[in-house]
Amino acid sequence: MARPLLVIFTHGSRDPRWLEPFEQLEEALKAKLGEDGVRLAHLEVTPPTLMDVAAEAVEREVRRIRLLPLFMAGGGHVANDIPPLAEEAMARFPGLHIEILPAIGEHPRLVDLMYEIALEEAK
Repeated sequence: MARPLLVIFTHGSRDPRWLEPFEQLEEALKAKLGEDGVRLAHLEVTPPTLMDVAAEAVEREVRRIRLLPLFMAGGGHVANDIPPLAEEAMARFPGLHIEILPAIGEHPRLVDLMYEIALEEAK
C-alpha cells in the first residue's frame, strides 16, 4: 500500500505573518517526506482548502490522507468543522480515505514541551 499523504491542517488567517511558521514546517517535512509526502491546508480564509488538497491527491492517485490538525485542542473546529469537510471530500472522491488525527496540542510530547518552556519562562 502506498504511503499516505500527511496533511498538516490549520485554521487559516488573513495575516501573512501567521502563515510563516506553518509554511516553514511544511518545507521541513517535505525535506524528510518528499515533495509529495506532505501538504499544508487550511480550514478557512487561506488557500488551499482540504478539498483542494484532496483533489490534488486524487490526481496523483493518492488514496489515503492522514490529517493532522495543528490546533491546541480538539475543540469546536476539530470536533465539529473538520469531520464534515473530510466526509465531503471522501464523498466527492470515492476511494479516498481521510483519517483525522488528534489535535497536535493534545499530543503528550507537545504537552511536555509546553510544560518545559513554561517552566523556563517562569524564571
